[in-house]
Amino acid sequence: MKSKKQASKKTQNAEADKRPLLFGLGFGIVFGFLLHKGGATKYDIIVAQLLLTDFTVLKIMLSAIVTGMIGVYFMKSMGWIELSLKSGSVGKNVIGALIFGAGFAILGYCPGTIAGAIGNGYLDAIVGGLAGIILGTWIFAVMYPKLKDGILKKGDFGDISIPGLLKVNDWAVVVPASVGIVLVLFWFEKAGF
Repeated sequence: MKSKKQASKKTQNAEADKRPLLFGLGFGIVFGFLLHKGGATKYDIIVAQLLLTDFTVLKIMLSAIVTGMIGVYFMKSMGWIELSLKSGSVGKNVIGALIFGAGFAILGYCPGTIAGAIGNGYLDAIVGGLAGIILGTWIFAVMYPKLKDGILKKGDFGDISIPGLLKVNDWAVVVPASVGIVLVLFWFEKAGF
């Protein structure tokens, strides 16, 4: 028979396992709210970005990259998280780019903005986007057994990061990249983009 102490510890472990999900949900809600407030869930804004007449989406993406890069590497340096890099390849990038690009070209939304547009209740996102996500996921899942040992392995470059490739401390890449992106953002604002 298990003691109350063991049962209590098991309950605490189950609760601890849910914390990352709750953090993820919270960050997802904040990210979706910011996408909406930035206008990135509007079809017209996304198409204007593709036509290079409105750089709102690019500015949001660059801001998210800087924030995420600093946040992730700060948490890593504090020992709060451990990065688990996934193996990459040229083939994976090509297939991913084709799927992403086809969806973007057909509907005018990327995965993040389509989720926000669905949350806004936009009919094109709900009908076309949700159907496209489900259909595209199903097609890829059906084709995956044939792709995994073929094109997805072409040009395999392993699970390396830029700091790992350069054999330098993470911050030797994060700081200059962040400064460069922030300078680009300031230039966009000054140039009126």
